[in-house]
Amino acid sequence: MSWNSTTESSVSRLGQSNSAGNARNLFLKQFSGEVLTAFQEKNVAMPLHRVRTISNGKSAQFPSIGTTTAAYHSAGEVIYGGAVPAKEITVTVDDLLVSSAFIPKIDEAMNHYDVRSIYSSELGNALANAADKNIFSTIYRATLAGTNTGDLESQWTNADFAGLSDTNSSVGGVDGQAGRIDMNVTDDEGSASPSAEQIVNGIINSLMQFDKHDVGGEKSVVLDAQTYYTLMGGDSRAINRDFGGAGGIVAGTVPSIGGAKIYMSNNLPDASQGTTPSGESQRPTDIYTGASNSNLKGMVFTKDAAATVKLLDLGVESEYQIDRQGTLMVAKYAMGHNVLRHKSAIALVA
Repeated sequence: MSWNSTTESSVSRLGQSNSAGNARNLFLKQFSGEVLTAFQEKNVAMPLHRVRTISNGKSAQFPSIGTTTAAYHSAGEVIYGGAVPAKEITVTVDDLLVSSAFIPKIDEAMNHYDVRSIYSSELGNALANAADKNIFSTIYRATLAGTNTGDLESQWTNADFAGLSDTNSSVGGVDGQAGRIDMNVTDDEGSASPSAEQIVNGIINSLMQFDKHDVGGEKSVVLDAQTYYTLMGGDSRAINRDFGGAGGIVAGTVPSIGGAKIYMSNNLPDASQGTTPSGESQRPTDIYTGASNSNLKGMVFTKDAAATVKLLDLGVESEYQIDRQGTLMVAKYAMGHNVLRHKSAIALVA
């Protein structure tokens, strides 16, 4: 075959599958896999709460069954049966959340390095961060009894915690409000950062309150970066092997305290999440309003604290646009979040 007889069909197109079909087919599949990897590596909150996937519809219902009592039976007495309270919590899907990037064809042709893998990682990270912010804001709302549409059955509200104010105790206490524990027992709230010992005591006291009030299930702890790495300090029982600590400065991890797994995230609710972000006024579920605390250092919770409903799981689309002479890449998902059980979350403040 002479050099000038080459046709389009004999050109090696890297994006084609088995040298046939769309010349960009494999590029899209590779990009999709990279977004999924970035999302799974960055996201913290998704496996720590209840998640349900629906194929259609705008919301999902989560039944909540309360508790009942037992009593001794007297001979001949008619047994009528006791009442078991129940309630239904609805989780509504928010609007479509997207992260996108546009690559002009001329720029991609002249560029000396590949940007698609970089862009794909950033799109995945953006969606992962957004999911974490939404979920952790919802879990924080669970610590605020009676402020939203979560489970308000008397057996499961965190009002039981309200009478436990003990800010001067050496083991911390609930700081005046249900669902909050002040780790900084020697200072006023917000005046200083807690020590490693105070952090450990705050977590242990939270777990104790859960057990005292019959809150079952696997417990998780998420801390902001400063609080998490304070546990790496020399006075920390969390990594001191004499106290049974399993973490270490070398590994940079604190696996667990009191049986609860410890996680670090930069996406705990902050003051910027006190109101609905600009451009998001049409969201069916406003999880931002009231979900912020400038003194929040972490949260202790179970999977029952919050729930997420997925309508459209993470996916990507890529399209070459002739009129714009470039490729538009979009990563997206449609989810919704709501409080399930107030009594299953405690905020750690300082």
